[in-house]
Amino acid sequence: MSETHRCLSRRTLTAALVALAGSGPAAAQAGPAKDHIGLPGPIRFDGADYFLAWSARPNPTYVKQEYLPAGQRLERYAAMLIVETLTSGITVAAAAGSQINTLDRRKANDPVVNYQVLRNEARGEIILDFVMSAGQGDATIIEWNAYRYTPRRDGVNLFAISRRGYGGGAREFLVGLRTWRMATITTLADYRLPELRPEG
Repeated sequence: MSETHRCLSRRTLTAALVALAGSGPAAAQAGPAKDHIGLPGPIRFDGADYFLAWSARPNPTYVKQEYLPAGQRLERYAAMLIVETLTSGITVAAAAGSQINTLDRRKANDPVVNYQVLRNEARGEIILDFVMSAGQGDATIIEWNAYRYTPRRDGVNLFAISRRGYGGGAREFLVGLRTWRMATITTLADYRLPELRPEG
């Protein structure tokens, strides 16, 4: 499985949050995905059902799970939901700031990188809306993400949507962002999050 096609957002966000949690890299998953947070799915979002496809618990305070529509594959998905919990006491600002720092560093090698930060002061939430890319020609990937960081008593929950365009369709995907991006962000911001309960 190509690392480029695996998951750009998983690599960057997991590296950032695992570093904050003080642990080593996430271990590779063997067998079916295991639900670690009481959310086995499917999750209904924006008119589609998303099923648990991958999970990792690199340390006792950090869980990451990814969900895909039926028929899609992790290595070449069109849409993905990402749900995470970080129970190390980290704040929403620190978690979002870590990902922003990662994106700023990525700009040196990825001219597509761009982001904006949307804050909901009343709920103490942040949505990080960003786009990045990898590869060239037929191997090009354009990935758009909206990460919603919400506070929890012992840290932060993340609920996110990730969408991609590939190869010859990458440019069309990037242009098309203008027509559906903000509607998807609004859906994400208004989504009623379930209670997440990381296993003890």
